[in-house]
Amino acid sequence: MDDRLVAAFAIMEASGYIAPVLFILFHVLRQFLFIPVALVCMAGGILFGSLLGTVYSLIGLTLLSIIFYFAIKSFTSFYERLLRLKEKWFGKSADLTTGQIAVLRMIPFIHYQLLNLCLMQKNPQFKPYVRATIISNIPLAFFYTVFGQYIKQFSPPILIMILLALVVLFYLLREKVRVIGWNEFFPERNRV
Repeated sequence: MDDRLVAAFAIMEASGYIAPVLFILFHVLRQFLFIPVALVCMAGGILFGSLLGTVYSLIGLTLLSIIFYFAIKSFTSFYERLLRLKEKWFGKSADLTTGQIAVLRMIPFIHYQLLNLCLMQKNPQFKPYVRATIISNIPLAFFYTVFGQYIKQFSPPILIMILLALVVLFYLLREKVRVIGWNEFFPERNRV
């Protein structure tokens, strides 16, 4: 485990009643320390137990998403880079549902802020965005908090089966509507 993460969790364990607040704030700071979301959620289960760890992780992830909602408008270069990354990974006309985003959040190597951008494009108003964020963060917080201590003991075939199940869920939860542009439907004819 990373030394920065071990030091942060040692401080949280020793802090008593303020530990939940530090843990929630650590969710916001973890992106600057390049620590994966799943690892922080697993630590929440170890430090606070399944129920409280899930609640604290959900609060921290939702707070992080709300900060992203307001901050992304100030960082246009980061916003444009996320848009290019979205087009590269999901295609130009990709319109992911909240269920798909919830499944993608559970895959550790998918960029968390990229998924926040997808939610923001799907729900541009603040309240629907926060609602979709909470819904999409629940499986992530629950899964990694409750099963985090056991997932590192899984064998590679079990991990591959879990990832394949997540890919199947992603496919089944897709939005089944295809938008066809006017030029794509009626291609221009060569005029003589």
